[in-house]
Amino acid sequence: MELYIVRHGQTVWNKEGRLQGSADIMLNENGINLAKKTGEALKDVYFDKIYSSPLKRAYDTACYIRGDRDIPIVTDSRIKELCFGKLEGQKIEDMKKDPLSHFTHFFDAPHLYVPDEQGETIDALKERAGDFLVSEIEANEEIFTRVMIVAHGAINKALMAHIKQNKPEDFWKGGVQKNCNVIIVRLNQGKYEVIDEEKIFY
Repeated sequence: MELYIVRHGQTVWNKEGRLQGSADIMLNENGINLAKKTGEALKDVYFDKIYSSPLKRAYDTACYIRGDRDIPIVTDSRIKELCFGKLEGQKIEDMKKDPLSHFTHFFDAPHLYVPDEQGETIDALKERAGDFLVSEIEANEEIFTRVMIVAHGAINKALMAHIKQNKPEDFWKGGVQKNCNVIIVRLNQGKYEVIDEEKIFY
């Protein structure tokens, strides 16, 4: 069984360097084009199912990639993006420079990241990512040939943390996944093998 793990196309907030999280931000024109180009490149690749985050930027990306093919798209709240609470909408570079910001350590020492009272911990994110993979992917290994997951930067890293069994401090190892970057993973007899983490079709 193969997994194609995709990050959504670009949004206005991506372009402006703003933290999105659970905020439901739409794709911009470039994001739509990236998704369409990715879909065109994958038009002859068979997928049993596409799982998508319920947030519009991911769901719309999934729809553009699917195109006019008869592939079911199933939304699952377990693969929506990490909630950053009051930090959402703020510029990432500004928060990095503020030693008092809750955003401190998020990228450089994720195991030390502490969200505000409205935010979600990385451990909670990893827990729902693992729960999704166990119940939807690993349980159906013998049923599906190939499945696509369209979601977000942090939750996709949480999926990869389960797949690779990374240490907490290595959560961001390899950097943030680019918009519409496709990670290809093979699952065989309960064991994961990463085939390509940097596949770009545009």
